[in-house]
Amino acid sequence: MKRRIIPITLILTIIMLLPARAKCQGMPVYDNTNFISLAKSLVESAKQTSQLLKSVEFLKQQKENLEKVNNVIKQLKAVKELTKNNQKLFNMVQNDLRDILNSPYIKSEEVDRISESFNSIIEQSLDDLDFIGQILSSDTMKMTDAERAMFLKEKEQQSKEMVAEIEQKTRLYKEIISFRTMQDKINNRETNY
Repeated sequence: MKRRIIPITLILTIIMLLPARAKCQGMPVYDNTNFISLAKSLVESAKQTSQLLKSVEFLKQQKENLEKVNNVIKQLKAVKELTKNNQKLFNMVQNDLRDILNSPYIKSEEVDRISESFNSIIEQSLDDLDFIGQILSSDTMKMTDAERAMFLKEKEQQSKEMVAEIEQKTRLYKEIISFRTMQDKINNRETNY
C-alpha cells in the first residue's frame, strides 16, 4: 500500500502543478517597433565601428610618418654634428699644425712624422664624410631610417674621438715646443757671476 501511495501522490502533484504553470506562462509577444529600432541601432553601431577602424588605420599611418620624420631629424642632427666636428678638425689642423710646424723648436725629421699623424686623421675624416654622403644619397645599402640614424650616431662619436685625438696631439706638440723653448732659454742664458 505504501508503494502505491507514493506514485499516486507524485502523479497528483504533477497534475496539480501543470495547469498552474500553464496559466502563468502566457504567449510571448513581439513588438516589431522595438525589433526595428534594435536593427537600426546595430546598423549604426556597425557604421561607427567601421569609422573607428578607419580612424585607427589613419592614426597608425600618421604614427609611422612621425617616426620617419623623427628619424630624419635625428639624421640631420647627426650630420650637423659631424660637419661641426669635421670643421673643428680642419680649423685645428690648419691653425695649430701651422704654428707647430713653423716653430724653430721642431726638428726637421719630426715635421714629416707630425704632418703624417695629422694627415691620417684628416684623411679618415674625409673618407667618413664621403661614405656618409653615399649612405644618405643612395639606397644601395638598403638601410632603414633607424639603422641609418644609428650609423650616423656612431660616426658622430668617431668624429668626436678624432677631435679629441687632434686636441691631444696638438697639446702634446705644444708642450714639446714649450719644453724646448724653456730648455733653450736655460742653456743660452747669460751668467752674472
